[in-house]
Amino acid sequence: MRIALDAMGGDYAPDEIVKGALEALKSDSELDLILTGNEAVLTRLFPEIPKTERLRLKHCTQVIEMDEHPAIAYRKKKDASITVATQLVKDGQADAVVSAGSTGAQMTAALLGLGRIPGIERPAIVTLLPTERGRTLLLDSGANTGSGPEALVQFAQMGQVCAKVLLERESPTVCLLSNGSEETKGDEAVKAAHQLLKNRAGMNFQGNVEGRDLLKGRADVIVCDGFAGNVALKVMEGTVETVFRQLKGLLTGSIKNKIGAWLIKNALRDTVKNLDYSEHGGAPLLGVDGISVICHGSSNATAIKNALFMAKRCVKAGFLEQLRNMSLNES
Repeated sequence: MRIALDAMGGDYAPDEIVKGALEALKSDSELDLILTGNEAVLTRLFPEIPKTERLRLKHCTQVIEMDEHPAIAYRKKKDASITVATQLVKDGQADAVVSAGSTGAQMTAALLGLGRIPGIERPAIVTLLPTERGRTLLLDSGANTGSGPEALVQFAQMGQVCAKVLLERESPTVCLLSNGSEETKGDEAVKAAHQLLKNRAGMNFQGNVEGRDLLKGRADVIVCDGFAGNVALKVMEGTVETVFRQLKGLLTGSIKNKIGAWLIKNALRDTVKNLDYSEHGGAPLLGVDGISVICHGSSNATAIKNALFMAKRCVKAGFLEQLRNMSLNES
């Protein structure tokens, strides 16, 4: 199991990226890693990097920054760390690629370097959401805007495959995100997709859900256009941050409140852990012909370690083959 890791991508690269890589290697003896990045920088920062077959450095001189236009930067920076890491997958030298860098750059590298799975109209970014009943997959959470009904149906298909692998659900339930639970709600694409999904054999479709239902765990897979998904995701992230910031202020505001906080500290710790993105690390980009795991831009070492485990899990489960078979069965 060999995974290419973009060592230069992310808000805390390369420090947290390399730390996460070293932690993953200590925890999993089956894992081999190829770190792509500036070798002089990496070895200077981490002289303890072991010189073993399990961890190799692939030297490259460029990085695609967060504020760069992904397509333009991809064309200009042929030696960028995410491009080189993705090419290792394309060439069969790695089984998967993981990056916390620019999502747009990773998508561009995957689309142009790996290509789409035959029959897939558009790729989709899937996000694991913490809910009252465990994890739920939200897709698309930012890869596309203006997705038509056929694309939404494909998102649902890919989401089902993903839920079987990542959530271990035998028959994952699927819902559409809309502005009402009735099948007449939503824009034209959502209404048309509702009818297609309702009549589709093998699709465990449960109708529409509203934004307020996202964290209730009503479905294993929630499907939407990338614009709506990204807005919903950012609203949830902001809400959680605000609530915990206010809660922290309240619980430390007086002696009585501090005592109360101590009494519920275990429950608070479990809640924070459930909402912590670093616990699952990242999620695969669906629809491209290779395993490319996207991490949060502010990923720490724990998130990177868990993202590497996620990539390994996808490889061992034959995730890519299942997506290819899904496409072939529909063609």
